[in-house]
Amino acid sequence: MTEPVRIAAPAGVAPAAQYSHVVTATGRLVAVSGQLALDEDGRLIGPGDPAAQARQVFENLSRCLAAAGAGFEHVVKLTYFVTDMAHMPAIRAARTAHIPDDRLPASSAIQVAGLVSPDFLMEIEALAVVPGGGPGAV
Repeated sequence: MTEPVRIAAPAGVAPAAQYSHVVTATGRLVAVSGQLALDEDGRLIGPGDPAAQARQVFENLSRCLAAAGAGFEHVVKLTYFVTDMAHMPAIRAARTAHIPDDRLPASSAIQVAGLVSPDFLMEIEALAVVPGGGPGAV
């Protein structure tokens, strides 16, 4: 696999400050289901606290990626589901702890009426492309 190519501002498209408009890569696809702010025992971390929930969600994403032999350097797309767009600064701060600003993935943010429980403020899923063989190779 070559290094993912990030295109922040394709010709004719307004530049993006918080994500890359396009990311291309070749390799093995890793899809990580939407992660919630749950610890390893299934307890909610940070009730009512978007910063605490975002930190936990990114820790869970990190663990899921590692289980597939990947890391945040391989992430090409993040999708944020939030109950309030006001939570995005907390999410960006948590993301910055794992992904430098010069390696931002493509991203989508969707405000939703609710998640699986009203206590959850966000759910974040990831797509990554890692070097390696066929399906199931780790």
